[in-house]
Amino acid sequence: MPVNICVDHLAAGTYCDVIKDPRNDNRSLQEYASMNANRLTDKIAIVTGGGRGIGYCEALALAREGAQIVISDFGRNEDGQVLAAIAAEEINHAGGQAVGVAEDLATTSGARRTVEAALDTFGGLDILVNNAGMRAGNPVHKMTDDQWELVISSHLKASFLMIRACVPLLRQRGGGSIVNTGSEAGLGMVFNPAYAAAKEGLAGLTRSVARETGRFGIRCNLIRPRATAGKTGGGDWFQQNLAGTWRPLLEALGRYWIGERGTSGWDRKAPPHSIGAFVAWLCSPAAVHLNGQDFFVGGHEIALISQPQFHRTLYREEGWTIDALDAMASDITGDLVDHFRVANPFENDD
Repeated sequence: MPVNICVDHLAAGTYCDVIKDPRNDNRSLQEYASMNANRLTDKIAIVTGGGRGIGYCEALALAREGAQIVISDFGRNEDGQVLAAIAAEEINHAGGQAVGVAEDLATTSGARRTVEAALDTFGGLDILVNNAGMRAGNPVHKMTDDQWELVISSHLKASFLMIRACVPLLRQRGGGSIVNTGSEAGLGMVFNPAYAAAKEGLAGLTRSVARETGRFGIRCNLIRPRATAGKTGGGDWFQQNLAGTWRPLLEALGRYWIGERGTSGWDRKAPPHSIGAFVAWLCSPAAVHLNGQDFFVGGHEIALISQPQFHRTLYREEGWTIDALDAMASDITGDLVDHFRVANPFENDD
């Protein structure tokens, strides 16, 4: 059945600040729904971290294409209300079908109950979007055990537990789509080593799951979203928590502070609606040929990130010794230089 989602209630929603792009699309969601092919009709999706920001925009985009949504988010608003329940209510009020659950996805039981909610409410599962995660930043020599565990568990471990719980259901449906949420941070973000490690760990997990479950018709891809608008938690989190203290070093490191980015600057407005649209497309039949891929998406840009590969190779029949490396290493390292060795801008840097 086609889903006609009305924009009136959602336009004032708390959790996705950009419902339509005022620069080039003034259609309401109802008009949009009447024009599209409802690409995900009868599909059932779980969106973790779907109570706000990017996750909510992803849930909304999937619902707009006809999917039934389980929103997982144990966060609460200032009034103590569970974000997942509020977001699900908004989608239902607008004509979609959604249910909210609040579980700790970094536990086996929490992941299991979230998947059971999809099975009990809608009868199966076709799509998993792993978006949930928490941040705790510090320089590597100041990061605590608790901060490390919090970030690794909420991003990498939770995504693994959700995938493990979902794969049997996806197999029963003859296949499905998994979208993991990586980050540009994985390319080299300073002052947040746990977040960078977790996000790049998700890239490896994505490739592994894609190779292993592709034979069941299950696709697993990674997105690296950039969103700086409203409550998405992208650049805003960094600005609020770290940028003031560490700005001098960021300026010294230049563009390398977050690795090799695209052409847009970090501070450029990148509303999250494009991310939701891309995720919905990635889960649709139009993207059935994509598996194990790594995408950047943000603002006006979408980029396919190349798969890791050998750049140069040396072979020595006798094996390698330190002396041999002294003699030949330049053949493989070429003209590489250390871009990260900068003059320390702090007089007292403890």
